[in-house]
Amino acid sequence: MLERFWSAATQGQAMAAGRLDPVEMVEAYLDAAEGRTDVYARLTPERARSEAMAARTRLRAGLARGPLDGVALSWKDLFDTAGIATEAGSQLLAGRVPATDAEVLQAATLTGTVCLGKTHMTELAFSGLGINPMTATPPNAVTAGLAPGGSSSGAAVSVKLGLAAAAVGSDTGGSVRIPAAWNDLVGLKTTQGRVSTAGVVPLCKRFDTVGPLARTVEDCALVLAAIEGRTAPDLRGATLSGTRLLVLDGLPFASAREAPVRGFEAAVTRLEKAGARIERRVLPMLEPAMDLSGILFAPEAYGLWAEVIEAAPEKMYPVILQRFRGGAAINAADYVKAWDLLARLRNAWQAAVAGYDAVLVPTAPILPPDAARLLTDPAYFAAENLLALRNTRIANIFGLCALTLPTGEPMCGISLMGKPMQEAALCRLGSAAEAALG
Repeated sequence: MLERFWSAATQGQAMAAGRLDPVEMVEAYLDAAEGRTDVYARLTPERARSEAMAARTRLRAGLARGPLDGVALSWKDLFDTAGIATEAGSQLLAGRVPATDAEVLQAATLTGTVCLGKTHMTELAFSGLGINPMTATPPNAVTAGLAPGGSSSGAAVSVKLGLAAAAVGSDTGGSVRIPAAWNDLVGLKTTQGRVSTAGVVPLCKRFDTVGPLARTVEDCALVLAAIEGRTAPDLRGATLSGTRLLVLDGLPFASAREAPVRGFEAAVTRLEKAGARIERRVLPMLEPAMDLSGILFAPEAYGLWAEVIEAAPEKMYPVILQRFRGGAAINAADYVKAWDLLARLRNAWQAAVAGYDAVLVPTAPILPPDAARLLTDPAYFAAENLLALRNTRIANIFGLCALTLPTGEPMCGISLMGKPMQEAALCRLGSAAEAALG
């Protein structure tokens, strides 16, 4: 069924109008996903069929619960699912079966969405490349042999390959936006603390966020509304005319490869032609804040997982194990001082960007690297992972919401970083930018 490649919004509209049957759609997705153990850690066919049948009954009675009633989503394998294993891409959590759904899954189910299954991910979500030899590495859906991006790797691939209408992932340092960009999708990183993380396997609780990966900005807005139990923002009439956009010069372009820069600059030109006013600046608080990353992320991650990891370290991919253990070297005094400094730098950022509608950067300064080489060359893995995450981590460090859009250059995204808790405004801006980018 070609409808598998329709946007989630289009599917929802067709279902509400009686032109598309949610049960038939679920069967089409389950048939397509059967055997795709490189994308799905596990399918949930009984749940999916039951939820689709209930949606069909509601829709035929004119009782739709929302714009995505009957639409099938995939869920990254760190969202708890009642009675279904949730293992966060790690052998350390093999056989972990939660008793209840994560709060975001509960909310989405109440709005009528259908849970298709759980997608593969980087081990405990601690890498931006999507490589996981301990469970499975999903393929890049654009170019075979390249890394899919992570840690929400299977989430992105499930959408791009027509194995789900949209996906729900998580983003601690870029884990929604990198796989979205590398698979030519839209990805939304929400503001930390906005969306519930109850029932979500954590990595760094002070940075963890939940967000959608989808074909369009509208889909991302609708999925965000579903997982929050809110009404989606109205995107009609969105325009770039009169908007002020800041291209963040300096660090985001350091060591950047040719294709991501080319795609980004071409996209910026199209945004300007559509009415946006573009300015370019280096912001002095950026590099000091980014220098804090090594002090803030790994210590919290290791603090949360040290006991589990050290009980069976042989169950971990050595490169990821090393990243976690790096957190043990940071002392408490430095950690506390780093958070105090970051609070001041965040205030300086907000003052500097107050007059702009969004700050623009290339989503990733590199193309997806060769997957086979990543598995055999630890130094290459470490270097590419740091570069992949560098630009996306800006939004995490400064506590922003951010949206990545395809540029038209394959596997190259442009990121629009908004202000904290301003996802509705960012989605309206992103919708206008999406139209300008074609």
